[in-house]
Amino acid sequence: MRTAGLLLLGALTLTPSVSNFAHHAFSAEFDADSPVTLQGKVTRLQWINPHAWIHIEVLDEDGTATEWMVEGGTPNSLMRAGINRKSLAIGAEIVVQGYQSTDRRCRPACKANGRDMTFADGRKLFMGSSGTGAPKDGSDPNER
Repeated sequence: MRTAGLLLLGALTLTPSVSNFAHHAFSAEFDADSPVTLQGKVTRLQWINPHAWIHIEVLDEDGTATEWMVEGGTPNSLMRAGINRKSLAIGAEIVVQGYQSTDRRCRPACKANGRDMTFADGRKLFMGSSGTGAPKDGSDPNER
């Protein structure tokens, strides 16, 4: 009985620390002073927790294609905002406003945290993650 109690106590002690490694604060990866606007075609979707990733191919001014990985909220929060796998098809043209990664090496792709996504038909949806220290820029409809 005592051994079972110690095992349970040990498991409960470790549980919070494990979840802390799985998530990050906005400022750990992204630069609030480096807003970015990306326009391009969706090339890949990663509908995974804790954040979904939308990959888009952006044509630079000289016509060179650059691959961007744009971090969104959780798949669940994106679906509640009206974004799902069917609404965001491969090849869809979108515009994403967000913040660039602090790591500017762009390997394997450039990274950004997406805040607003605008579809070709003009629909605008919030795609960011809230409560992680991201700038209060008016994009999040839950900001007060």
